[in-house]
Formats: sequence, C-alpha cells, structure tokens
Amino acid sequence: MESGATRADIEHVVTRLRDIGAEVHVSEGQSQTVIGAVGDRSTIQQLPWEAFQGVERAVPVLKPYKFVSRDHHATNTIVDVGGVSVGGQAVTVIAGPCAVENRDQLFAAAAAIKDAGATILRGDAFKPRTSPYSFQGLGEKGLELLAEAREEFGLPFVAEVVDPRDMELISSYVDLVRIGTRNMANFPLLAEVGRQPKPVLLKRGFTATIEEWLNAAEYIYKEGNHAIILCERGIRTFETQTRNTLDISAVPVVKGLSHLPVIVDPSHSGGRRRLVIPLSLAGVAAGADGLIIDVHPAPETALVDGAQAILPDQFSLLMQQVGRVAAAVGRTI
Repeated sequence: MESGATRADIEHVVTRLRDIGAEVHVSEGQSQTVIGAVGDRSTIQQLPWEAFQGVERAVPVLKPYKFVSRDHHATNTIVDVGGVSVGGQAVTVIAGPCAVENRDQLFAAAAAIKDAGATILRGDAFKPRTSPYSFQGLGEKGLELLAEAREEFGLPFVAEVVDPRDMELISSYVDLVRIGTRNMANFPLLAEVGRQPKPVLLKRGFTATIEEWLNAAEYIYKEGNHAIILCERGIRTFETQTRNTLDISAVPVVKGLSHLPVIVDPSHSGGRRRLVIPLSLAGVAAGADGLIIDVHPAPETALVDGAQAILPDQFSLLMQQVGRVAAAVGRTI
C-alpha cells in the first residue's frame, strides 16, 4: 500500500481479497502496510489491484516462503524486544548464561553484560539436552529469576520454549521467545509460537537449508506473529575442529531473500571460548543485525556449555572490538 493509504483503503483491499477466496495477512510497518494474499494465482491476479485507491503496487511472490520473502515486504523489518530494536542501524547484542543455574550466577552475568553495553539478557529455564541425564533447567523458577534480573538491570530477556504446553507460561514472562535448533522443524510448536504475542527468535536447524529455515519462519508468520528474528547458529558439517560450522554466507544470503533481521550465534557455532570473538567480528562484518553470546561469571562451574562461555572481561573486550567493526560497516552498537 502507499505510505498515505487510509485504514478504509486497506480494509477495502482486504475485503476484496477475501471475497475471491484468498487467505489474507496484513503486515503493518513503521511507514507502510503490506497486504499478503495466498490463494489461486490466476483468480487473484485477474483484478487490477493497482487501480484500487491506496495501492502502490502488486507483486507476485514465487518463493514457497511468501510472507517472510523480500518480494512480499521490500523494506527491512525492525523487531521491538522490550524497547530494544533489532534490525535497525544498531547491532544488537544479546548475552548471558546459556542456562539459569541460580540467582548469583544470573545476576553476576547480567551486571557484567549491562556494564559492557549489551541490551538484551539471555538465559534459559528449559534446556533440551542430548542426554536425558544432563541438567534440564530450573523451569518456572528460572523464569522468575530472569524476570527479577530484568527489573534489577533494565534488560529485556529471551528464553527458549521447547514444549507447546509451556507456551502460555513462558510467553507470560519473556520479552522474546526463542525456538532452538532442535525445534526449528517442530511445526506444531512453530504454529503455537505464531499465535502468541511476544516476538520470536528462530534458530536455524543444524541440518537445515536456508529455504527450510525460511519456511519455518513462514509457519510462525502465517499464524499472525510477524515479529521474527532469524539466528544463524552454525550447521553440522564434516569438520570436527568446531562444534558446528558457522555459515557466515547465510547472513548476506538471507538478508537478500528476506526482510527479517538476522543475528549470529558465535558461541554455539564455534563451541570454544577462543573462537567467540573472531566469529562475532565476522558476523558483524557480514551484515548481521546482532549477536547472541554465552557469558558466564565462572565457566568452569557451568552446568551447560561452559567450554564456549566467555568471561565478563572477555565480553567487555568483545564489545569494544565489535563496536569498531560495526563502525567500519556504517553501523553502531
């Protein structure tokens, strides 16, 4: 729609699309509204949409992921996470422990990342693990501690949902719901996340193609939740020197295909503390809209992923270096 299109103009187009049997999705941006229609292509295209009051142009979308495609929405989507913008001029840094273990651990990490300049806290209360005997998280107690840290430090937080039955509980606490790599293709969970109001961070599955990843985002989008952040977290390859292989090329590729913001996870991709800073710098240089980083005050005691968690002083150094790279590519942190 044109930037000056009225609510009546928008409703008129929506009504006509529904009259001809199309499924309609309305996406309202900061300066423009985009109306997506799914249905019989010949029926939809037979109407002269550009003759309708307020319509700027009608664009056929050929990709299977219609609504997250840049063909559908040419301008970048900016996602608001508790007052923090993801996808704008600034590179957003999310940081904190991989899992909430106790109040002292969480608050020490939150204080450190706040001082260094991070704007969103991470920490999971529910942890799906490869082994059923590994630490599985604190559950709702972990969410309560994260909410307490948000009040103390002024940091919105992200936490993972692993079970559709927990969706209402987790959504009631978090500022950003995370779908982990193991659940990227859990389609009932994606649909459930799409029906709740909080923004969503969708990690790429460790064996997923880019098209499969974007189709997973489409599941969320078509249910009505358009505030989606994509996260490249490394894919499984034949290489054994890293936990996963960070697909740095995915950042510019996805930003060309989709209007959604893209961030990078250097911690889960490299799997080693010494790789976190260089992979972070590479992600920002490639155009990532943000980073999500494991920070732990005492990694040697961590119950989850201690080998990849960096110390607070290392995180402070990372923020300084990321700031310089961001400036070099015309961005801020």
